Amino acid sequence: MSNIEQTLSIIKPDAVERNLQDQIKSEFKSNNFEIIKEKKIHILKEEAEKFYKVHESKPFYSDLCAYLSSGPIVVMMLQRENAVLENRKLMGATNPKDAEDGTIRKKYGISIDKNSVHGSDSVENAKIELDFFFKD
Repeated sequence: MSNIEQTLSIIKPDAVERNLQDQIKSEFKSNNFEIIKEKKIHILKEEAEKFYKVHESKPFYSDLCAYLSSGPIVVMMLQRENAVLENRKLMGATNPKDAEDGTIRKKYGISIDKNSVHGSDSVENAKIELDFFFKD
């Protein structure tokens, strides 16, 4: 029984600035992800605040929102079997220093803040996050 899911991936400003979109997209494709939808956008800080509302009470919230809105990002709807979990594995640990070899954050991340990619952390959040960017 297959468990096809969709998840959100964001190529963050640090990676877009370094022109890594194509390398990162090919990481997804070579790991059996299908990119269903994608767009390059530049969001406002207010939009970032809505997007990261789940982290509102955390000390890094304000910096996170300022960072996500600091430059263009690429948002993608990814699909494959167990997409949420597989994307988390492929991204690696939040801190690139702790990420396993071969993961996106190990290869491209600069720091815990500038870790190049975001991915949904649950099937429920994936739906909310995908609706945030791709609601028709």
